[in-house]
Amino acid sequence: MEAGEFRAPRTGHRRGGFDGPGDYYMLCLDHVREFNAGYNYFEGMDEDAIWQAQRPWSGWDRETRSFASGGASPTPKWQDFTDPLDAIGARFRQGVRAPRTDGRPLTDRDRRNLQILGLKTDADRAQLRRRYAELLRKYHPDRNGGDRGYEQKLQRVIEAYQELKRAAAFAQV
Repeated sequence: MEAGEFRAPRTGHRRGGFDGPGDYYMLCLDHVREFNAGYNYFEGMDEDAIWQAQRPWSGWDRETRSFASGGASPTPKWQDFTDPLDAIGARFRQGVRAPRTDGRPLTDRDRRNLQILGLKTDADRAQLRRRYAELLRKYHPDRNGGDRGYEQKLQRVIEAYQELKRAAAFAQV
């Protein structure tokens, strides 16, 4: 057989995988046609093995990998949009953060701290203080019957408040 550009599996061949392309003959067009005419995939298989290979759902019983999101948020529900292009663009639009209405700058750290306190980005200094006091009462062991299970949350709330009250967005005018 001449060497060529078409692959044909060797008898008892090893399939390709991570360790290489596998065992194949490389044939010219005329010889690969001759090879294909005499090739029987099911040769050596019993009736059950043939049925397993030909059943309609063959291959669907194996788990597949999920698609990568590419850094985007999950696909939105199509019924929420009238234009399909709006739905596609909405996946990537969530990464753009809305500025504060008063124009004061917020860093990513400020946004995380606001989220810890459960406040929106447009909160003012008075709302910040009220929310801090509310969470302090909720998580402090002296106020919740000595439950020390909230110590980490309390510590995060205190750190978030300390950083936010010094942030430019909450500076006193």
